Amino acid sequence: MTQSAAPARRRFLISTLSLCAAASVTAPLAACATSTFPFIPDHYTFSQKQVQDAVQRKFPYQRTVSQVLDVALSNPVVGLLPDTNRVSVRVDARLASPFLQQPVNGVLTLSSQLEYDPQSRSVVLRSPNVDNVSVDGNAQAYAQQINAAAALMATQLLANYPVYTFKPEQLQFAGVNYEPGTITVLTNGIRVQIVEK
Repeated sequence: MTQSAAPARRRFLISTLSLCAAASVTAPLAACATSTFPFIPDHYTFSQKQVQDAVQRKFPYQRTVSQVLDVALSNPVVGLLPDTNRVSVRVDARLASPFLQQPVNGVLTLSSQLEYDPQSRSVVLRSPNVDNVSVDGNAQAYAQQINAAAALMATQLLANYPVYTFKPEQLQFAGVNYEPGTITVLTNGIRVQIVEK
């Protein structure tokens, strides 16, 4: 009985060692395949905070408009507007002019669509619009001029401003170039489709 059990044990050990050897050969191949062919996502999503951080770098901002209105903008707050596929930026404004008895505080709200700029590999703010200007009571008589100045400043300050820049390696794989496609504003971030060039 002992003699017949020994060959059975030997066969079991040999088959076990064969399986282990086979596993050790295929495991590096699998690891190699994973590193050689990484998963290429069909989209990339960046957060509202990333947009907020990018826009924050432009502020505080001061400018004299038409030599009669000094405008200081600060404290930008970025919002996401999925219903209109736009982003909003609300900023505090301080206005001073010889026509005003004292400086006036207010709030400007503007919104912008997003587009991909291939030269800079960036998602940029495009065609910003001033949606709302709210100022203290003293400046209501000059609301039309303030709106015009706000629209001019918004265009100069934020038009074509990059809110996210792709690294070259994010848009290239195995000699194939990719580029952002459709940009969709969500409630919790901005989704950018990645497509082959």
